[in-house]
Amino acid sequence: MIRKPNKVREKLERGETVIGTVTYAWSPTIVEVAGLAGLDFIRIDCEHSWRQDGMADNLIRAAAISDIVPLMRIDGGSPYLPMKAFEIGAGGIIAIDINSPEEAEEVVRQAKFPPTGIRGYSGQCWSGGWGTMAGKEWVEWADREQLVGVMIESSTAIKQVEEILAVEGVDYALFGPADFSMSIGLRGPQKNHPEIVDGLKATIAAAHKYNKGIMLGVGSNIEQIKKYKEMGVNMFELGSDIAVLKNVWSKTKENLLELNK
Repeated sequence: MIRKPNKVREKLERGETVIGTVTYAWSPTIVEVAGLAGLDFIRIDCEHSWRQDGMADNLIRAAAISDIVPLMRIDGGSPYLPMKAFEIGAGGIIAIDINSPEEAEEVVRQAKFPPTGIRGYSGQCWSGGWGTMAGKEWVEWADREQLVGVMIESSTAIKQVEEILAVEGVDYALFGPADFSMSIGLRGPQKNHPEIVDGLKATIAAAHKYNKGIMLGVGSNIEQIKKYKEMGVNMFELGSDIAVLKNVWSKTKENLLELNK
């Protein structure tokens, strides 16, 4: 474990734009490439890409090698996952489907050591250097550097988005237009629907009010990215590993077939 300042946190505190991506393929090589490409973070998805095994450790190690911050989106309903994600070395977590300030407060409680929270102590983990880098300094580093993020992804959450983002210990929010769409009965993602746009604007406003990060998945369309930057998004999640590969292969194939006409 290489203990150092969290560069995503540092960039947010300096008011800089943070750029990353997401992996669904669970490949350490992809994580390394993302870091070598100069991205700031990679979201490791544990909600829709189901893995709770040793591969998560390998992705975290690959992130350390290539100097990219691994942000782990964890399942809901388990009070132990924030601790487990941080012990294997995640630079941050994203808690799904947060609908009230009380739920956000509980995530922070599980993520922080006493007296702020109730995270259990054991330095016998990768983050603690298997006991060689544990103790008070590790505890203070973990509480200071490891980020806590929440997802705003429903019509219920948006009614209390200011209160949620006002919670001390919450560092950033990931806005989820797909599940927000589902929550208002659209039966599928519609990111440009007026209610979804209003929800994003409200989340951005709350994030700015409380000096928190606001993350959004934006794909790779530069015009779309420019629009969201002007709206106030400061954490950009570029297209996922799977989407980027699919799009490049499909587009290249189409261009190649055009040569035969």
